[in-house]
Amino acid sequence: MKTKIESKVSESVDDLQGVNESLAQGIHNLKQTEIALTDSFEALADTEATLATVELRVFYDSMTALPNRDLFNDRLAHAISLADRHDWTLAVMFLDLDHFKSINDTHGHTIGDCVLKEVAQRLLDHSREEDTVCRNGGDEFLYLLMNPQGTENIGRIASQILTNIAQPIDIDDLQLVIKASIGIAVYPKSGTTGEQLIRTADTAMYRAKKLLGGSVFIHAPEMGK
Repeated sequence: MKTKIESKVSESVDDLQGVNESLAQGIHNLKQTEIALTDSFEALADTEATLATVELRVFYDSMTALPNRDLFNDRLAHAISLADRHDWTLAVMFLDLDHFKSINDTHGHTIGDCVLKEVAQRLLDHSREEDTVCRNGGDEFLYLLMNPQGTENIGRIASQILTNIAQPIDIDDLQLVIKASIGIAVYPKSGTTGEQLIRTADTAMYRAKKLLGGSVFIHAPEMGK
C-alpha cells in the first residue's frame, strides 16, 4: 500500500508525463504550422515569380528588355492625363535607325541584334526616370519625354540622343557606326491622343529622313501633317 508521499510523487509523475505529452503535441503542432507557413511562403514566392515572368513577357520586349508598344501606350495615356492636370507639355519621339538593313545583310542578324541592344541601352542611359523608352518593333523606338519645357529643350535632347547613338559600337572585332532619324510630336499642339501623337511623330520621322539621315524634325501644326 502506497504512502501519501508515494501517492503524491506518483501523481506528480503522471502530471509531468501529461505536461510532456502536451508539450510534445504542441511542438509537433508548431512544426506543422511552420511547415505550412513555409509552404505558403514558397507558393507565394513562386506565384510572384510567375507573375513577374508573365509581366515581362506581356509588357516588355524580349530582346532589348525595353517596354513594348502596349506598355508605352498605357504610360502615354497616363502621361496625357497628368499633362492635362498640371498644364504640362509632352513630347513623343519616333526614332528609326538609318540603313539598319545593311547591317543585317552584311554582318548577319546576330550582329544586328547586338546593335539593337546597344542602342536600347544608350537610350535608357539617356532617359530620366519619368520618361519611357520603348521598342516599337524592328529598328524603331519610341521615347516619351515628360514635361520637356519648350521646343528648344526638346530639340537639344533629341540631338544629344542622336550623338550618343552615333558613337562607334564595338562588337567582337567589328566597329560599327550607325545613325538615326527622329521625328517629334508635341502634346497638345501635334495631337491630343496617344494615337495621334505617335502617328504624327512617325510622319515627322520620315520627314527627318528625307531632309537628311541622322537628323531631327519637330512637327509644327502650321506646316501640316
